[in-house]
Amino acid sequence: MKRTITLLACAAAVAVMPAAGLAATARTAAAPTQTIAQIAAGNPNFSTLVSLLKKVGLVKVLSGTTDYTVFAPTNAAFAAVPAATLKALAANKTELKAVLLYHVVPGSLPASKVVKHKTLTTAEGASVAITVKGGHVYVNGAQVTEANIHATNGYVHVINAVLIPPSK
Repeated sequence: MKRTITLLACAAAVAVMPAAGLAATARTAAAPTQTIAQIAAGNPNFSTLVSLLKKVGLVKVLSGTTDYTVFAPTNAAFAAVPAATLKALAANKTELKAVLLYHVVPGSLPASKVVKHKTLTTAEGASVAITVKGGHVYVNGAQVTEANIHATNGYVHVINAVLIPPSK
């Protein structure tokens, strides 16, 4: 009888141990280690975005502890913007800052939360439209090509076009 109880106790302990180990691993593996600005700076596909963020002083904002969701255009997205438009934006820091803030939404929103909205209000003040078509997510018509890059201060979702606020 004593032997049966001991065997049952050992079996119960072994059955519980793997589950506890998995839970601890899942918690530590999901913790991000970089800010939004560090993620962007560390990815060569965002070099244009990073240089423009530096030009208007937004790197510090995206390096802080306030949570944001950034819809980040790639270098290819910026290359698709007419050169005259980019040159005009680069010459006018106020307009450039407005365009860049139109890509930023206050709060930390993974893709699962983004798709629950029809619109999101940006840090620029205007809203962007969120649509899902054919299993793809779009922000004002720009397709999200990579989602859920988790940062210590929010999320980055990569998009294939530059968003222009309605007032511009």
